[in-house]
Amino acid sequence: MNKQYKLDYESPIGIIEIIGSIEYIHAIMFSTQKNIVNVQQADTPQILVDCREQLHEYFQGERSTFTFPYIFEGTEFQKAVWHALTGISYAETGSYKEIAISIGNEKAVRAVGSANGKNKLSIVIPCHRIIGSNGTLTGYEGGLWRKEWLLQHEKAHFRHELK
Repeated sequence: MNKQYKLDYESPIGIIEIIGSIEYIHAIMFSTQKNIVNVQQADTPQILVDCREQLHEYFQGERSTFTFPYIFEGTEFQKAVWHALTGISYAETGSYKEIAISIGNEKAVRAVGSANGKNKLSIVIPCHRIIGSNGTLTGYEGGLWRKEWLLQHEKAHFRHELK
């Protein structure tokens, strides 16, 4: 496996840890750290710097899609779920059932929920856009308060033409 690098980004909803190699971003996760630990170094790959910049643009309401290369690391089923999540547009929401149907496995609602919870590319693979079939917020690894913040943020910036 390629050498892994880390870079932190201080977002409005907490520190986000970016993990990647020189080729791909592997994880974007909310951290429990109170302060930035992983700062940019001379050998920090440009891809991590690009990811941090694009996250900053997202949080500024200037970006709705991401262009840096990332890689899914999981089972084929998980990868199918994560790919389907990318089909939920900015400021829109979906349900586990809709994702299950979209991957051709209508009865796999619980398995879709499990795969959703294992997503390591927060925000970029928009698992925060999944809500309950009844319209309520459902679990989110980063905490329901963050999920609510992200959904409100996207709705507030949806009217603009974003990157």
